[in-house]
Amino acid sequence: MEKAETFWSVDNQAERLDELMTEHPEGKELPLRRDVRCLGKLLGVVLREQAGERIFAAEEFLRQGAIRHRELGALGADIALGCAEERQLEGEAQALIAGLSLQDAHQIVKAFATFFELTNLAETNHRKRRRRAARLRAEDKPGSMLGTLRRMKDAGHDAAATLDWLARICVVPVFTAHPTEVARRVVRYKRRRIDRILEQLDRLPLTGSAAARHRDDILTEIDALWQTDEVRRRQPTVADEIRMGLDHYRGSLIDPLPEFYRDLAEDFREAFGDALPAADLPTVVRFGSWIGGDRDGNPFVTPQATRLALERARETILGVYLDNLEELRELLTPSSCRVGVSEELVAALERARGAFPEAAATTQAYPDCEHYRKYLRIALYRLKLTLRDARHPHAYPDAESLAAELRLVRRSLAAHGGERLARGYVDPVLRRLDTFGFHLHTLDIRQHARVHAVAVAELGAMQDGGDPLDGALPPAPSAATIELLDTLKTLAALKGEFPPQAIRTYIISGTTCVEDLLNVVWLAGVAGIAVKGDGASGDPGLMPVPLFESIQDLRNAPVICRRLWSAPAYQPLLDSWGRRQEVMLGYSDSNKDGGMLTSTWEIFKAHRDLHRVASECGVRLHLFHGRGGTVNRGGSPTHRAIISQPADAFAGCLKITEQGEVINFKYADASLALRNLELMVAASLEALARPGLVNPHPEDAWVAAMEEMSDAAFAYYRENIFDNPDILPYFEQATPVREFDLAKIGSRPARRSQSRSLDDLRAIPWGFGWIQSRHMLPGWFGVGWALQTFVEKHAGGLELVQAMMRGFPIFRDLVRNVEVTLAKVDLPLARLYAGLVSDEALRARVFDLFVAEFRRTRNLILVVTGQQELLERNPDMARSLRLRNPYVDPLSLVQVELLRRKRRGEESEELNYVLAATINGIASGLRNTG
Repeated sequence: MEKAETFWSVDNQAERLDELMTEHPEGKELPLRRDVRCLGKLLGVVLREQAGERIFAAEEFLRQGAIRHRELGALGADIALGCAEERQLEGEAQALIAGLSLQDAHQIVKAFATFFELTNLAETNHRKRRRRAARLRAEDKPGSMLGTLRRMKDAGHDAAATLDWLARICVVPVFTAHPTEVARRVVRYKRRRIDRILEQLDRLPLTGSAAARHRDDILTEIDALWQTDEVRRRQPTVADEIRMGLDHYRGSLIDPLPEFYRDLAEDFREAFGDALPAADLPTVVRFGSWIGGDRDGNPFVTPQATRLALERARETILGVYLDNLEELRELLTPSSCRVGVSEELVAALERARGAFPEAAATTQAYPDCEHYRKYLRIALYRLKLTLRDARHPHAYPDAESLAAELRLVRRSLAAHGGERLARGYVDPVLRRLDTFGFHLHTLDIRQHARVHAVAVAELGAMQDGGDPLDGALPPAPSAATIELLDTLKTLAALKGEFPPQAIRTYIISGTTCVEDLLNVVWLAGVAGIAVKGDGASGDPGLMPVPLFESIQDLRNAPVICRRLWSAPAYQPLLDSWGRRQEVMLGYSDSNKDGGMLTSTWEIFKAHRDLHRVASECGVRLHLFHGRGGTVNRGGSPTHRAIISQPADAFAGCLKITEQGEVINFKYADASLALRNLELMVAASLEALARPGLVNPHPEDAWVAAMEEMSDAAFAYYRENIFDNPDILPYFEQATPVREFDLAKIGSRPARRSQSRSLDDLRAIPWGFGWIQSRHMLPGWFGVGWALQTFVEKHAGGLELVQAMMRGFPIFRDLVRNVEVTLAKVDLPLARLYAGLVSDEALRARVFDLFVAEFRRTRNLILVVTGQQELLERNPDMARSLRLRNPYVDPLSLVQVELLRRKRRGEESEELNYVLAATINGIASGLRNTG
């Protein structure tokens, strides 16, 4: 064992505290470096014990070689690609790896992958400690709620006006089961245990014995990680995904949510000087899910799966309320013999006793003066019945019924000297009820437009006029149509069985025309679903939501929606929804279809023009952004992405998908989850009120430049990628995309059909293959060509794009995203993957194309940003990559070797498992899957 003093022990408590609080660039990184160093040393202990000195020596040889590889890469991608020393390092590492048995290769992979697990935890813990330090100093940097409120005040808005703006905000994260989370559930559980220990190590004063105890606890958890399968041995089912999708709710969202509003109230007090109770703030966050409702291309999302998703969500939130009421029953002990109680409550208690005699008998054990406990005991009885059988006559009919009773309790407390009790005990439960209801989240239903079109055609053929005895009988509906009708009939039943807010939107993938929406309206009517909203019953109906995904569909979206919103037959539906219409924009598929620059710009224009059309048609447009985790799928930093939206094209409602590894990154911990909610709400308020952080109105020349660059990028991308016959064979051989399913990441197939076309390949495996093979192609290809073409064509073109970088948020966001992606590209490693392509001529054509465009893009990005090297102005990201790369690079070498063996015909369960472990490890190291 290493000496104890190297593991978090504290010589000077005051200096350690200063490290946790300082803003000094070097000093604030010391705790992170300490965590990484100590965790790495503990992993070394485990590696020696569990795998032996030989494997430890091999791991160190590969790591040191990777460090030197990165030092050469820091001199420039061109130097590294053509460097003799780089070739030598590469050859030595490949020779070592080629001589490894599968068992030894797995040990090496496990070592590096475990290091990433630990590094990720260290960085997560550092993010939390920096957030605590920021709140301690009441910082007002962009992204903080406090900073936004201060800018609101500076812009002339007082507290009341700002509250009015805030009331228009509704942020809706929508959790999806898109197959991008590689970590097993048991591994995530072990992560949380280590994370909690790391937090304890920041609690000062920290004694030597406590540091040693925490060190030993972490060592135990690393042992457990080492001995645990990191790759799933079976494909997860939809039921597994439903369960995993609910894991983060209790600890990260439901329980801590009241803290978000308390922090917001404190920020209001800090910014405006007025005390504001948290209960007086509007509810600005709600939640959604696709897990169990997204059946586009996933045959395993059956009607039964949808029912299960609703049941599990309901059980989750009702279980929380049961715990909350049990706690209230223990805490609300004020005695009417001492402070009194309202007549309203006494009367309500008597009515409840009479209505629920079975529960009334259980209240006799309480002292006569403890009315609150008696009243809550009956509420507990009813809530338990609600969980067991929602249709029981004594069950609560809805969340509002329970909330009304708790508000009655609150009024009585406040009227009898118990305002603090009301705020501290009752208000948090009321906030949860308002946010989560009895359904937890809204479950979106999704299916592809062509499935509906086929069903309408088949059913329409059966309803054509004429004598049914003349000629042949109409063909029977296809299996797909029968399944669709079964799904819709089940939805009709579920909408009556569960809270009406549980299902309210039906998303139509691949929307290309108005008929795609009308098909869903007609089919829903056939199945007995009320599409119209019904204010009297509280049923919001079932709104068809178009999803525009391809470049052409994004361009057509405003015309399609104008036609829909102008149709007389559609007006009653709009009226029933309060003239509200949701529209979804697809980031992933538009990127695959048109490249990074064109996708970004066409989504921006569709966003802008849809709002203009909505305003002209008297429609309240709510946009749903289908973003992913990687930048090519819209996954840029949250605050920056939101405020980059078009000016005057945001009504306050932000709905956004949270996918795969992003869910774990943002919501695995309460502190991180609350910070992410703060970012989204603050940015939404910023984008709505525009208090001066950014100039919302771009110059005409900037818009024209973006249009021209987008056209150039699109033509270049389509010619060289989408329509290039070389790309698909290169992609399938030079990346592990054909091995994607070995990682058993999710239940959904990688393709919508058995077609081998690029058009039919899902965007996630498309991104996955390029990320794993270190090309990162979807995040940058075509951008350099567009920038260079524009700059060379126009006098003053460079100065113009540099001005756009300073003043045009969407362009700045694009450039920063491309910069991050370029920093993750590794040309020497990508060349190794290219070596897997059997056709040498094809390999050379494609790889040379990529290298030329990479160099062009990198050079132009540096010129436009005024930097000498990538990430020069993003030191945190640069530091993270420097930390990870020497550990992720050897995994790529192992993966190439295993792919080579597999392509030669070697086949075994062990080979597939170790190959899947490399996929997991690289994804964890790069913090991206697809």
